Amino acid sequence: MINKYVLQLPNGIQLSCRSAGEKGRPVLVFLHGFPEAAFVWDGLLEHFAKPENGGYRCIAPNLRGFELSSAPTDVSAYRPKHLVQDMAALMASEGTPIECLIAHDWGGAVAWNLAASQPQLIKKLAIINSPHPGTFLRELQHSPNQQSASAYMNFLIRPDAEKLLAEDDFRRLFEFFTSFSSEKKAGAARVAPAWLTDDVRAQYRDVWRRGLTGPLNFYRASPLRPGPEVADVVIPRELLEVSLRTLVLWGMGDIALPPALLDGLADYVPRMELKQIEGATHWIIHEHPALVAQHLQDFLTS
Repeated sequence: MINKYVLQLPNGIQLSCRSAGEKGRPVLVFLHGFPEAAFVWDGLLEHFAKPENGGYRCIAPNLRGFELSSAPTDVSAYRPKHLVQDMAALMASEGTPIECLIAHDWGGAVAWNLAASQPQLIKKLAIINSPHPGTFLRELQHSPNQQSASAYMNFLIRPDAEKLLAEDDFRRLFEFFTSFSSEKKAGAARVAPAWLTDDVRAQYRDVWRRGLTGPLNFYRASPLRPGPEVADVVIPRELLEVSLRTLVLWGMGDIALPPALLDGLADYVPRMELKQIEGATHWIIHEHPALVAQHLQDFLTS
């Protein structure tokens, strides 16, 4: 059973959260990405809350700006330090350290930063198709392939992006689920994936109708996007090194985040376990939920 609640943080931010499992049990925290919301983790929340799968307390917050969470109007409020503060405060409310932080896409960007800056809060880290800031910066600065793959970011920072994304029943947003795959790159027609049912579409619409400015401000606040400005970005080494045991699951058909992002990753994350999943795209948690659950289960119990 999924429970919904609103968590008031000391910094004034409210996070709308979803949870499963009993309080007092070891905690798993799940962070979503764009253009999604906390509901995408419901299946895994319920799975890992079951006694036979560990009996964890599982929490999936909506990041600031998403769904019913606070959505500050200032773009600077979406810089990494503020997002990390939100998650650190959430973890403190549950008692730390968290057994495992599990994250995808933008949630992974927050998780990489949190794991590097405050590793004492987390026992283990699991990243699903979310680039490490060190390899992502390298590829954005030097790889034409990555610059092309990330060009969509420059659309998302346009001042009229909210209006354009809402047009035609959120057509462009739904196309995200068909465009980040190797099949699309090969020229195949866009076909809605089987997991994107009418009920799931309705869940997405409900989230998007609450506002798109907060989610888009993640891109507007980030210096990591294609363009001349990225050439001058420098990230201190101490903010890139992750000492935690880390599982990285990577759908190899993700054309927005090509496999070159994995090159050199072990230099930043020496205790990494990498699982490269063929036949999966950026949306691996939807395409192969049982496989994702099994890899996480193995990691949690090892």
